[in-house]
Amino acid sequence: MSDCITIFFEAWEIGDADSRLAKLIASVTEAISYDDPRTPETINGISALNNYVGMFSASAPGWSAKVVKTDVVVGVTRVTVAFGGKGADGSEQIQLGQYFVEKEGDRISRMVGFAGTGQQS
Repeated sequence: MSDCITIFFEAWEIGDADSRLAKLIASVTEAISYDDPRTPETINGISALNNYVGMFSASAPGWSAKVVKTDVVVGVTRVTVAFGGKGADGSEQIQLGQYFVEKEGDRISRMVGFAGTGQQS
C-alpha cells in the first residue's frame, strides 16, 4: 500500500528535514491539522508538522512507523501504526498507536492520534 497514509508514516523515520518534508508534501494538505497525546495544541500546516515529526526521528533514531491495519467508515480511516526499533537496553520494542484520518482528495487533511489501540490489557 503506497497511499498517503503510508507515505505520511514513512516520513517519521527520515532524519533529513528536506527529505522528510518531501514525503509530507506528498501525503498531506497544506492546511493539515494534526493532534495526538504528545501535542499540547493542534499542529497546523506542513512546516509545523515537519518540525514535530522531526522530533520523533531525532529522539528515536533507527525507529520506524509502519501501518499495520486500516479500515474506513463514512470517509474516516482508522489506522493502527507500529512504532518500533531498539530500546535503550538494545532489545527490539514495539509501541502501537491508533489514528483517525480525514482526507481531501488523495491527501490527509486532518489526523487525530491516540497512544495504544484502546484495548484493555
